[in-house]
Amino acid sequence: MSLRRNLGKALQNTRKFFAAEHVRPLPFIGTLQRYTPGKFLRDARAAANVTMLALPQAIAHATIAGLPIVYGILCSVIAAIVAPLFAGSRYTILGTTNATAFMLFSFFAVNPALAGRANELVMLLTLMVGLIAVAGALLRVADLLQYVSRSVLVGYIAGAAVLIMTNQLIPMLGLDRLVDNHASTSFATLLIALIKALPHTDWIALVIGITTLAVYAAMRKWQPKWPAFALSLLLSSAVFGPLIRFGIPPFAHAETFVTFGFADLTPKLPRLFHEGIFNDISTLLGVALAIAFLASLENTLMSKTLTARTEERADVNQDMFSVGMANLASALGGGMPASGSLNRSMLNHESGAVTRFASMFCGFYTLVFAILIAASVGWGVPLIDYLPRAGLAALIIGQSCSLFNARHIKICLRSTGDDASVLVITFLCTLLAPLHVAIFVGVAISITLFLRKASRPYLIEYEFNEVGELREMGEKRKRPIPAISIVHVEGDLFFGAAELFRTQIQRTIADPLLKVIILRLKNARHLDATSVMALEDLILFMREKNLALLVSGATGEVYRVLKKSGILDTLQAGCNRDAGESNLFLNSPSNPNISTRDALKRAQQLLGTDKADIRIFYDPSKK
Repeated sequence: MSLRRNLGKALQNTRKFFAAEHVRPLPFIGTLQRYTPGKFLRDARAAANVTMLALPQAIAHATIAGLPIVYGILCSVIAAIVAPLFAGSRYTILGTTNATAFMLFSFFAVNPALAGRANELVMLLTLMVGLIAVAGALLRVADLLQYVSRSVLVGYIAGAAVLIMTNQLIPMLGLDRLVDNHASTSFATLLIALIKALPHTDWIALVIGITTLAVYAAMRKWQPKWPAFALSLLLSSAVFGPLIRFGIPPFAHAETFVTFGFADLTPKLPRLFHEGIFNDISTLLGVALAIAFLASLENTLMSKTLTARTEERADVNQDMFSVGMANLASALGGGMPASGSLNRSMLNHESGAVTRFASMFCGFYTLVFAILIAASVGWGVPLIDYLPRAGLAALIIGQSCSLFNARHIKICLRSTGDDASVLVITFLCTLLAPLHVAIFVGVAISITLFLRKASRPYLIEYEFNEVGELREMGEKRKRPIPAISIVHVEGDLFFGAAELFRTQIQRTIADPLLKVIILRLKNARHLDATSVMALEDLILFMREKNLALLVSGATGEVYRVLKKSGILDTLQAGCNRDAGESNLFLNSPSNPNISTRDALKRAQQLLGTDKADIRIFYDPSKK
């Protein structure tokens, strides 16, 4: 009967968990019902600006990941169309990002045996990312992302920027044939290989890269409102593309990209039914968790940044749900993993978008360009053949420089030693370890430091002064009643604090004069099973030594945990309840000291004396 009752309670608590702040399945319906022609025009106009950035970035991020460019384009199309159907924020634009793209590259670089199957495995990986993010949203995991230090992301992105720039120096210097970046399993080996190959730099590729980068920098400085990335790439393609396409010396050997046709734009399902599928899932699970975590963290920070400007409320679990659904759709459409793009989302907001449908328009515009690129193959003038690889690599390097947020790095380094440690360690890990490992190392350090701070409850011994008010015990003063110690507990008593709590109390018990400890739990918070078991151990330990433990100032939360766990019965053992005896004294907000007064009286009863002078100020009318 007890088992059935406990199972019933567990199911009831589970239902309450999912009912509270539940994820909405189709939040776009309300927006659609209020949609007007005026909003349509503003969204369509804003989307045109964002597309000018989204398309070249999709090509760039696929290049960073070491994938055919069609994977990046399809991701940006599908994610931008699907995500707003489920998102909580109306300005977010999902698609490819630097951080997730390079995490993909890093994974296949350290697993060269899988690199040959990257085009096949990336769809399964994207599907796994989507499933993990959807499950995380339903379990409200996004609420926990606030406990991940911002220093982790700052250090991770800075490290990823260094890796991206080093990696893109290879095509910018025309060293693709000499340096196999997939054979370089770490930053150090990649850098050494790059330095060794420097004497063989292709000066034509370098000229293309420097020229493109100079145009990009000039536009950023003199015309900051222009889409500098897209215009620089377009200008580079217009100037150098025909020279490369028609084999005009000395540009004939310059590298371009592999184009794609209509067949590459058709939906492709991940291979799920083959003999080695479970081995593939096992191999990809770690990086899938890392990308899902990073994508959700990026999206959460982005939505919070935008809502701070728009005075909206960030619904982080709803946004995580949209990340999951966008990745599921991207996997079924043949794209790479999707995440929230801060620069495209900010541009969407600044361009005057008013609803979530601006993102969908951006996806449709990008699709139109993808169809034009595919159609150009049939026309005999494949547009991608005009895109110089060195020019795009230079632009990626230029854009990666903006990932070094000097202000954020300075804040993290100067705020606290813990923040500085998290940033530096995460940064170094991105250079020394695979990125999907580095992000979790940073998170683990961040959480460890947080728990270290949170798991240090303050235990202060108190006494009553001459007018009956509680005060901290002075080092030179003895207890008014040597056999009784009043210990005030301040702070969290969750699992991380349990052992420290028990150790400090046992140190107090070591006093041979002590017979009774009164724990004031008025300001104790977050008791859990571990801390309750530690409390039970203390009660039993003290009873073995003929000592007594009383609890005063217990809040409703503390009382409920003690009662539900069954420890209340252990605490009250030996009390004659009919005679009004108790070892637990609840807090009275109107009279904070009255519970301690009652606990002192109970302590004197246990000691067999009522001669001690107890003067406590309280208002009898509010008893």
